[in-house]
Amino acid sequence: MAWYNTTGPLSDTVISSRVRLARNINGYPFPSRLDANNANEIIEKVSAPLENAGFRRINFSDISPIMATSYVERHYVSPEFATMETPHSLLLQEANGCAVMLCEEDHLRIQAILSGLSLEEAYKNASEIEKRLDADFDFAYSDTLGYLTHCPTNLGTGMRASVMMFLPALSRGGYIASLAAQLAKLGLAIRGLFGEGSGSAGCMYQISNQITLGVTENEILSKLTEAVRQISESEMQARKNIQEDALEALTDKVGRCVGILKHAYMIGTEEFIRLFCEVRLGISKGLVSGITYEQLGTLLVEAMPATLTLSSETTPKGEVARDKLRAARIKAVLDAS
Repeated sequence: MAWYNTTGPLSDTVISSRVRLARNINGYPFPSRLDANNANEIIEKVSAPLENAGFRRINFSDISPIMATSYVERHYVSPEFATMETPHSLLLQEANGCAVMLCEEDHLRIQAILSGLSLEEAYKNASEIEKRLDADFDFAYSDTLGYLTHCPTNLGTGMRASVMMFLPALSRGGYIASLAAQLAKLGLAIRGLFGEGSGSAGCMYQISNQITLGVTENEILSKLTEAVRQISESEMQARKNIQEDALEALTDKVGRCVGILKHAYMIGTEEFIRLFCEVRLGISKGLVSGITYEQLGTLLVEAMPATLTLSSETTPKGEVARDKLRAARIKAVLDAS
């Protein structure tokens, strides 16, 4: 199941859902104070039961920076995790969208990511991984503070739930700042495509909980789900309010973008993200035929620089060669319809 192949309810606005659980093991300092021996010991101990359960282990000390960045592009690890120098590993069960980062900010970052608005299922998948490990490990827990985490903002449930949304109408209407202020009052936050500190590439935003202490997991999921539904309604209303003259201009722009995607000889990363945004909006407005959300979702990963480079039989030398490769890959995906 690929998280980026969006189907089902709210597919015009919701791309994916993710639930992440932060856990630490009693008897070890937090990762910022871990030495290499202790870090490797944690990695070995936690990897064993997960590998037995079908997870694939990737030691990030053994892979290239390009391959590490590809896992960031696929949203299985954080940008910080990809560049760490201390021992750290990823346990991945890609078919189910499940991943466990070992020795990032916390000893374990258990994650489940699924397509569409699937928070309940993602939470269930992440919880099953935690239960499997809880039988073997004593997670750091306080009766008053809940799960103990490196960052105080994760205390309590240790859970971050997020939904990646596509909000072109709200973004272009200048509503994102006011939306962020409204969400903050609810204990929610809005971030860019790759999380905290990242930009709003392609009008894609992650809506997530900020509060983890003093609330239950179900309360977090319920509040986030309701917020996502309301944001989706606002976005779709904003799309309906596009005036006739603006719709004419959008129709022309989308058609040109489709032409570039299908026929360009070279396409850069930033240009692709811009084209992605226009064409995805065009699909929702009925202005595009022959291109699906699933195809665009596939390209949202496969056209990214590191993942694209890894897919080539020979490493493209320089940006021009990579842009040519990207254009060819986009054409191949779109022609497969």
